[in-house]
Amino acid sequence: MYSDVIREIPLFKNLPDDDLGSLAAASYECIFQPGEVLLREGFRNDYFFILLDGDVEIIKSLGTSDERRLGISTRGALLGEISRFSQGGTHTASVRAYTSCSLLRVPFSWLDAVLSRNPEMAYDLMRLYCSRLDHSENLTIKDLREKNRELTQAYNDLKIAQAAMIEKEKLEQEMRLASQIQRNILPKTLPYFPGLDIGALMIPAKQVGGDFYDFIILDDHRVGIVIGDVCDKGMPAALLMALTYSSVRMEALRKNSPSETLKAVNRHLLQIDCSDMFVTLIYGIFDNKSMTFDYARAGHPKPVLLDDDHQPLPVPYNLGQAVGIFEGFTLDHETLPIPEGGTLMIYSDGLSETLEDQENPPDLPQLCASILRSESTSAQGLCEELWKTAAGSSGESLIKDDFTVVVLRLEGRFGKNS
Repeated sequence: MYSDVIREIPLFKNLPDDDLGSLAAASYECIFQPGEVLLREGFRNDYFFILLDGDVEIIKSLGTSDERRLGISTRGALLGEISRFSQGGTHTASVRAYTSCSLLRVPFSWLDAVLSRNPEMAYDLMRLYCSRLDHSENLTIKDLREKNRELTQAYNDLKIAQAAMIEKEKLEQEMRLASQIQRNILPKTLPYFPGLDIGALMIPAKQVGGDFYDFIILDDHRVGIVIGDVCDKGMPAALLMALTYSSVRMEALRKNSPSETLKAVNRHLLQIDCSDMFVTLIYGIFDNKSMTFDYARAGHPKPVLLDDDHQPLPVPYNLGQAVGIFEGFTLDHETLPIPEGGTLMIYSDGLSETLEDQENPPDLPQLCASILRSESTSAQGLCEELWKTAAGSSGESLIKDDFTVVVLRLEGRFGKNS
């Protein structure tokens, strides 16, 4: 009943009918299910298989991390016969059922007897063994080439990642240096005038930011106060911020009017390519004799003013356009008298917009009044409390833009802020 399959096998196609008959008498059929192991690498048996139907896998290093499939054998394949000629008689690979399959289990004693009667079959067996060896070596070479390709790709990827890491470290170092330079630009100390309490705080949204503030001493009773906000964050904003800072300081010392100062700054910025960036500014001169704040506002939030009872006072305003966009731009120029015991606050929109994004946004003047009433705080204390409010109860910053606040508080009727 196996004669059709046997005759298809080149090794047995010329066997006499007597030998085929003895094969049927000496062998029996086996059935294996998918996943069952027929032969194990390194083990020896006294039989081999002829695959009658189904498919089996030929596997090296079965059950180890190096396991790999050499190929699939189908109907008519001989399995395990070469072990008869290997050192120690052990199998050089494992065989596992890939599908349900039927096999003829043939004892080596039959093969020995047939070889003794048909010695030419030994040459056919050796040819079969050499063919399998060539196939195995080709697979090994192909596998080594693939692993070499993978190693080369991994090495190249590693070099790219290493270069990117070095570049990232260089960029981070540059950002740290830029952040340090930016911090050094800010005033080291706050100016002192009798009867005046000053506070200031700037927190960048990124490692470096586009906000700045400055105090420019004009004479023994006047100080220029400026807050700038570049319409961007990161390194480009920091560079434009530094340029604007320098321009404001230079022009403030040359001009008497805040409006003229900002107009001169605008001319400077228009002379360079700002890459579509612009700057909002508020620059004013506080006069400690007249207790006034004479300021020009270029697209910046208007100040907050409170009286000695911490009640918000109206602040007049007109249109004020940012600098660095138009040659003929409009400024809002106002003069605010600051009452005895009053509080003046100027800030960037990193504060106001963060408050507006909260679930129940507070009114900024009322928030300042509430903090001053509950905390009886100093000008610097008010800056710190506003930052806590913007940062949130979790202590993690919710701001999307740089946070900058400058506060001036005048002494009250009894020689101190009420």
